[in-house]
Amino acid sequence: MNRTHLHPYQHKAIRFICNRQRCMLALDMGLGKTISTGTAISDLISACIIKRCLIVAPLRVCNTVWRQELGKWGQTQHLKVSVATGSAQARRKALNAKADVYVINRENLVWLIDQCKGRWPYDAVVIDESSSFKSVGTKRFRKFKKISQLPKVMVLLTGTPSPNSLLDLWSQCYIMDGGAALSRTMTGFKQRFFTPDYWGHTWTPKPGTPEKVHERIKPLVLSMSADDYLDVPDRIDLVERVELPKKILDEYKKFEKELFLDFKDVEIEAMSAAVLANKLLQFSNGAIYDEERKWHQIHDKKLETLKEIVEENAGESILVAYNYKHDLARLKAWFPDAVEMDKTGSVIEQWNRGGEIQMLLTHPASCGHGLNLQRGGSLIVWFGLTWNLEYYQQMNARLHRQGQNKPVRVVHLVAGGTIDERVMAVLKHKDAVQADLLAALKG
Repeated sequence: MNRTHLHPYQHKAIRFICNRQRCMLALDMGLGKTISTGTAISDLISACIIKRCLIVAPLRVCNTVWRQELGKWGQTQHLKVSVATGSAQARRKALNAKADVYVINRENLVWLIDQCKGRWPYDAVVIDESSSFKSVGTKRFRKFKKISQLPKVMVLLTGTPSPNSLLDLWSQCYIMDGGAALSRTMTGFKQRFFTPDYWGHTWTPKPGTPEKVHERIKPLVLSMSADDYLDVPDRIDLVERVELPKKILDEYKKFEKELFLDFKDVEIEAMSAAVLANKLLQFSNGAIYDEERKWHQIHDKKLETLKEIVEENAGESILVAYNYKHDLARLKAWFPDAVEMDKTGSVIEQWNRGGEIQMLLTHPASCGHGLNLQRGGSLIVWFGLTWNLEYYQQMNARLHRQGQNKPVRVVHLVAGGTIDERVMAVLKHKDAVQADLLAALKG
């Protein structure tokens, strides 16, 4: 494949990067952010605007996506790519190699900045899945903030720029423009566009804030939706209600009310609302951790429901999202032939051959970004739900993306009368907020 095989919207993205140079591509999953960005980097190198590009990405994306994707296309095959993951010695060797593009996982970005000792050698930086930089209090952001204005080219890639609220935008915009659009500090951004509650914990947008923020950042962001550009099969969202036995549900309600669980000689106390919410999610899945991180089984109702789904879809490959380690342990016990997604992503090729893996078990935090799984199946089951909209959307997009030739069914196992129902409602609300942002930014 070569440049002539790119879609018109990808050429648009390439021009946007080359002309704007410090910008964000807020593109839906499946629109080809990787090759669009790679082509732009190639063009900028050829024009002698940049020499060395650093790509910061999730670990599996580093190991499996960038080198493979750039190697597929004629206009990027000439780029020498060095992947700096693994041990510190391996990373140093990769970073010292002669290359055009260097790829490092985001967990090692702080290490890299420290290694550079104030001499930043990359004149272009690509942040793959930039919403992972949304938290201003993290060491990763604080370190990167200090050098973020040094590169000539800064490209942020994401499908979910504001996964939880508009507050998530400030840090990402600062990386691009040093605070010109939204304020030089997070405090200034909050005071200008939001109103705090009495305790200063919750910040509510002032009237007209979404429109003002959208207008200010629009020159920095190219937003495109898959619905507008791709002919992707339908996505069908299904809720499989799981009925808990009355005794179990009564124990759940008692725990929710009293913050204390005494069930089958297990004593568990929730010391805060956040801890309680986490414990209730565990309970609805069927097991719960005690203070010593030992887990105790409460029910098998979700496992029984998943078994029925497997039987009803005999021969079909199923991608299963779990939340906790005890979920994984119980899933492997019930489905011994299931395959767990590994850290290197080595099972991806096997999955995509179709039919070789009947059930692939994965945590959305480690499988959500950049991985192409659409050729291996079209059925996702959420065994355990997540509050995190970004994980949720990205996980679903592993199958519902360009290259998929079947309607994708997303099945949510929801324990009736539990916190699962609230999680589903929250995800829908957050999705509406983000959809408004992306619609306003469409170019």
